[in-house]
Amino acid sequence: MDWFSDFFRSIGENYGHFFSWSDIAGTLSDPVSWGIIGSLILLEGLLSADNALVLAVMVKHLPKEQQRKALFYGIIGAYVFRFLAIGLGTYLVKFTLVKVLGALYLFYIAYKGLFKGSGEEGEIKNKGASFWKTVLLVELMDIAFSIDSVVAAFGLSSEVWVLFLGGILGVLMMRGVAQVFLKLIARYPELEQTAFLLIALIAGKMLAGAFGYELPHVIFFGILIAVFAGTILYSASKRKKEENRKA
Repeated sequence: MDWFSDFFRSIGENYGHFFSWSDIAGTLSDPVSWGIIGSLILLEGLLSADNALVLAVMVKHLPKEQQRKALFYGIIGAYVFRFLAIGLGTYLVKFTLVKVLGALYLFYIAYKGLFKGSGEEGEIKNKGASFWKTVLLVELMDIAFSIDSVVAAFGLSSEVWVLFLGGILGVLMMRGVAQVFLKLIARYPELEQTAFLLIALIAGKMLAGAFGYELPHVIFFGILIAVFAGTILYSASKRKKEENRKA
């Protein structure tokens, strides 16, 4: 019974951070927090740019006004899911076993993305569904898209507002500038693979943290930036060589 009461007290404290002005101010004024938030936004954008197009196809059969409403309700659902997942996850991620399982799951996602493909190919069909059925399907799809990024986020931080800001801004990026990320990936195709490589690095960081070794944020951010920049340089060099060969 003590464990039961401790569980609910801890969960209540975690959700209390959402309404703590000192936590909000601390997050907004901390450069390291913004570095983590930026990493989460970038990762969400690279992983989820095509997901925005999937959602657009799902609501295509609706009138224009209802399309906007369905996608808006989907965003609300994604935020509610993140709110619930972050409050519960910041409690669970304190346990070594949960960290290990989370890291193994991320390694699996990275392996599947790097060597087996994303597994999300195929046409999404949703013709003729009613407005509210379409909203429900969009909500479920949003949650499915969110799971990987939420687990990856816990590999970077356990601060409630860092995770929540990274999540909500990442969702806005996914919906608002999906075309930007799609064009970036089209110009530098290797970035799609790099996103899964970054997940593998986050998984390694999470696994190391489970056994008491915390990689300094400066070093980890340096690795992320080096991998991202190196991918762009490699892709640009590769494209230039191909153009010279064709010329």
